[in-house]
Amino acid sequence: MKSRLLKFAFGWGVLGLGILQQASPVLAAVLTLDLGNNGAQQTSSSLQILLLLTVLSIAPAILVLMTSFTRIIVVLSFVRNALGTQQLPPNQVLIGLALFLTFFVMEPTWNDINAQALQPYMNNKITQTEALQKAEEPLRTFMFKQTREKDLELFVGMAKMERPKTYHDIPTYVLIPSFIISELKTAFQMGFAIFIPFMVIDMIVSSTLMSMGMMMLPPMMISLPFKLLLFVLVDGWHLVVQSLVTSFH
Repeated sequence: MKSRLLKFAFGWGVLGLGILQQASPVLAAVLTLDLGNNGAQQTSSSLQILLLLTVLSIAPAILVLMTSFTRIIVVLSFVRNALGTQQLPPNQVLIGLALFLTFFVMEPTWNDINAQALQPYMNNKITQTEALQKAEEPLRTFMFKQTREKDLELFVGMAKMERPKTYHDIPTYVLIPSFIISELKTAFQMGFAIFIPFMVIDMIVSSTLMSMGMMMLPPMMISLPFKLLLFVLVDGWHLVVQSLVTSFH
């Protein structure tokens, strides 16, 4: 578990650092600043430490938006809203489940980062710059597999850059927002499919109550047990988690 967390932390850090370097030439210059006197070197080291802390502070955003976490937590939220169970399961349970499902889905990617970047860097076989480049590739590969070409075209056009010939020509700061909106669209499509059977139950219960003249009785009070019963009978959590995990392959 400790090694997995180390791979996660390294992956977040290097990806965030790589993104900031690509997005800001000033930042890239500061990270490679090496002047000839001790005072300048101390200033450079202080700036590097400050920037490293900044990267670590955006690690949660990297986890949420650049991994499978976004799709998983949105779909799980759709499940809870479709059931109409208010705060059950609690937010802590949903986020915890989404987090560990993210660990499961991203494990092959973190293994590649560990083999290609983390271990060689820790053994002093490659430089920090090479480690950043090697660690970024598996994450980019994962994001490209989940990103629609239409979304990539949107941000490439808004960036006013030349039409890329290959995926390698697309910078990471263009890939990330494309990946995010693709994940949101996929999550909403899955959420819509989940809502349909529960919406049918609500409609049947509402129509039945109206036909019986029981308009003062809240339909939710009657439909909730039936929705819970349906969800339990079909082993809903098993189906939802299976659909989520397989959607990334």
